[in-house]
Amino acid sequence: MTPPAKPSAYARAGVDIDAQEKGLARVRKLARSTFTPGVLSEIGSFGGLFRPDLAGMAEPVLVASADGVGTKLAVAKLAGDYSSVGRDLVNHCVNDILVQGAEPLFFLDYVGAGVLEPAKMVELVAGVADGCRENGCALLGGETAEMPGFYQPGDYELVGFIVGLVDRPKVLDGSQVAAGDVLVGLPSAGLHTNGYSLARRILFDQLGLGVADRAPWLRTPRTKKTVGEALLAPHLSYLKPVRPLLGHRALHGMAHITGGGITDNLPRILPRGTHAFLRVGAWPIPELFHYLQGQGEVEAEEMLRVFNMGIGLILAVEPAGLPEVLGLLRSVGQRSFVIGTVQPGGEGVIYDLEHRASADAAPA
Repeated sequence: MTPPAKPSAYARAGVDIDAQEKGLARVRKLARSTFTPGVLSEIGSFGGLFRPDLAGMAEPVLVASADGVGTKLAVAKLAGDYSSVGRDLVNHCVNDILVQGAEPLFFLDYVGAGVLEPAKMVELVAGVADGCRENGCALLGGETAEMPGFYQPGDYELVGFIVGLVDRPKVLDGSQVAAGDVLVGLPSAGLHTNGYSLARRILFDQLGLGVADRAPWLRTPRTKKTVGEALLAPHLSYLKPVRPLLGHRALHGMAHITGGGITDNLPRILPRGTHAFLRVGAWPIPELFHYLQGQGEVEAEEMLRVFNMGIGLILAVEPAGLPEVLGLLRSVGQRSFVIGTVQPGGEGVIYDLEHRASADAAPA
């Protein structure tokens, strides 16, 4: 009988090239399923080639961004479910360039681990491919890195890089935002991809909940979600509902509410000498946030700086065009809430906390 082959020196050091290659063969098929007409290269090249369609553009501008999903990956690990975090990553990056008026062209991903298990790697990238297809964005390439001794066993890192395109006259950079503009909020689907370190500390460490436990903040019979399911709710992409508004004369600016919450993200589009005034009772704050605040004894101001508090995207809209903008959002089934205004003087965000939001807040 032939003795079993001796593992390679690299495999003995913790890196199994053959196992990686099996997973990568499936990843290449997933990536090809996202290809758009602009893709000119195959997966596996040293660099991805993409030819954008510039027809009708006066001055094409590329917009690029990079981000990760943070410790939401720790929840995915506990739940044994990595199927959705790849989609979260793409949607997060799409929103980051959308707020500058850009639509996505292509995406690159990075997957790192101490030991790359082919099945989990494929599950992660499958989510990325799903997100790319849904947003009309090509998964042009990526990188996998197996680094034993650097990442802890069972841990995965997932990072994304996106490139989009916008015509320079349609760039949204905050320069059009002015005192008097109305602030319109689009609801989130939960934590999205931010605040998980605090949420995990409150739910898992302080309260001793597990991912399979029923979410105690969901009190109605029709919402029988587990803690894990609720925390892994998707980071929404706002591309489809907002696309009809790109280039609209009344849309002056947009802010993606991610790490730093409304407090740190909304001022990024405000001109000097203005501040945002928000009525916290103007939109429904999901019960998860009320539960985290109460059980974690977190001050309201900190909640608004750590979490999105139920608002994933904020539009700054010229008052005269507000009815048309709200009508366009309704026409594509997008809920929205008039949550405040841009006012002269000062800086940052001022909150009216007198009327706390409930699930009964009426959409615009």
